[in-house]
Amino acid sequence: MTVHVSITLNGEKVSAEVETRTLLVEMVREHFGKTGTHVGCDTSQCGACVVHVDGVSIKSCTMLAVQAQDTEVLTIEGVASDGKLHPMQEAFREHHGLQCGFCTPGMIMSALELVRHNPDPGEREIREWLEGNLCRCTGYQNIVRAIHAGAKAMRR
Repeated sequence: MTVHVSITLNGEKVSAEVETRTLLVEMVREHFGKTGTHVGCDTSQCGACVVHVDGVSIKSCTMLAVQAQDTEVLTIEGVASDGKLHPMQEAFREHHGLQCGFCTPGMIMSALELVRHNPDPGEREIREWLEGNLCRCTGYQNIVRAIHAGAKAMRR
């Protein structure tokens, strides 16, 4: 059975016919080509699929596409503007907060919500906030530095 789902994706109204069992991550990637949202584990353990739905970070592998009906969805592709990286993206680049880059979109999306809640988070809060995001390449130190620097840049 298919259903019609309409969302605002990165500021653009879009819609698709999807099966009722389609996950939001699948719709975003397969129907709209936003492949920056990664599928890492299919069990909501890794956080590679984090997007914002109506301003809240969610693991898009845990949400059915039909549940996103009439919401605003922001993916990593919608974070930069006018061809310029968002300060948080720039901080990840500058502070080498990535290695293979697979977890990076989810880390950035989670970090953006953290900074919205607390514009000046400390190391402990950053580490606690990222508990649902796994990186298999780094020791997280540069990720924490990048988020701290991104938060500082966003306060300017």
